[in-house]
Amino acid sequence: MYDLIIIGAGTAGISAYKEARKHTNNLRIINDGAWDTTCARVGCMPSKILISTANQLHDAHHADRVGLNLKIDADTSQVMQHVQTLRDRFTASVIKDVESWHPEHKTSGQAKFINANTIDVNGEQLQAKAFILAVGSSPNIDQDQKKILGDRLITTDEVFELPYLPKRLAVIGSGVIAIELAVAMHQLGVDVTVFARSRKVGILSSEHLQTLAQAHFSQSVNILFETLPESMSRDGDGVTIEYQDQQGQSQSIKVDYVLSATGRSSLLSTLDLHKVDAIFQDIKKLPINHDSKQLGDYPLFVVGDAFSQNPIQHVAAFTGKHVVQNALNYPDIQALPKLSPLAIIFSNPQMAIAGQSKKELEQQHIDFVTGIQSFEKQGRALTLGKNVGAIEVYIEKSSQRLLGAELFVESAEHLAHMLSWMIAEQVTLADILDRPYYHPTLEEGLRSALKHARRQLRADSE
Repeated sequence: MYDLIIIGAGTAGISAYKEARKHTNNLRIINDGAWDTTCARVGCMPSKILISTANQLHDAHHADRVGLNLKIDADTSQVMQHVQTLRDRFTASVIKDVESWHPEHKTSGQAKFINANTIDVNGEQLQAKAFILAVGSSPNIDQDQKKILGDRLITTDEVFELPYLPKRLAVIGSGVIAIELAVAMHQLGVDVTVFARSRKVGILSSEHLQTLAQAHFSQSVNILFETLPESMSRDGDGVTIEYQDQQGQSQSIKVDYVLSATGRSSLLSTLDLHKVDAIFQDIKKLPINHDSKQLGDYPLFVVGDAFSQNPIQHVAAFTGKHVVQNALNYPDIQALPKLSPLAIIFSNPQMAIAGQSKKELEQQHIDFVTGIQSFEKQGRALTLGKNVGAIEVYIEKSSQRLLGAELFVESAEHLAHMLSWMIAEQVTLADILDRPYYHPTLEEGLRSALKHARRQLRADSE
């Protein structure tokens, strides 16, 4: 019997394996499919390669914002090859690391539970004192539509395999991946139409920032809010989409591909967990402890995209590492350490949430003030020709601690990191404003938002 079996070799599984090796050599890691990660193969890395290329072309087309008159004759025929070449470099690095592991620790195959301590893999029964389930997720797709549209209906796992950029693309969804890819594709010259179930784009919960983001992206990308296709049919080498516009009029467009970007579903359904306990039949109702990651009272622990409110690479790596102690010390179970929340969308401009969102604070009935700063006239943003969006910071009235922030600005990825670290240290508004702010920088815009919050706090105390 093994001390531990890890099922899944994505980011969380790899992190768990490396940590477990520090404590035991009596372990096994099972993986069904490629021995790399969603992040490196079809997620964070290929998408950021595409976005980086798109942003550079976008900046060239808008060089007039910084006093340049450029004549752009862009050849985008090699973009997808560039994405795939660099993507393969990242996946090769992951695979090289995996190849250095002890061969006897690795098994390729699909695991299925027989009972709480036994799985079947390739006809072989393996037993362990505990299991870490890091099986990841797969993109949602309508299988009936797939039968009709064939290779013209693609998922976010498949989009990076296209040999060339399409001329016309329909994107179903307006969440994180959908808005990132829609904006990038548009900047690369693709005619993009987004079908959005709601009016929300990305992750921002602030009504003010949502309004800014919706207005900004709608100026360039054709976003059909509160609109979904009524029908889609194969039309030669493309797809014809029928829908009703906001006035109730029937409309039709033809695209080369339809990108389904409506989220991902856990692969826990592949494990036959109902054989462990009959109540595990519905994976959407699994009793997984959010703090310890334990499934019910069993020696089973679920991490990564298989079960996460934040399917983010660094969160998967962190929980994969720290859940090992619970697995090896079962039944002595402890709550895992918590990370200060951080979420980023690499749109243009970027969106980010550091700490708690405005909606989360309101739902908890926390008494806070909102410091706001527009970036339309912010000095550094103006010099960059990227004076779009705004920042909101949320300061608790009683303690004057920074609790969270939402951003829709240039370089939000950097500002959000700094804010997340501040929140983790439980700093107060006075602490933050007492730090240096070099001139001219985007950070000065953050300082302005913080000063706006301070004025409100002072007004409340008078």
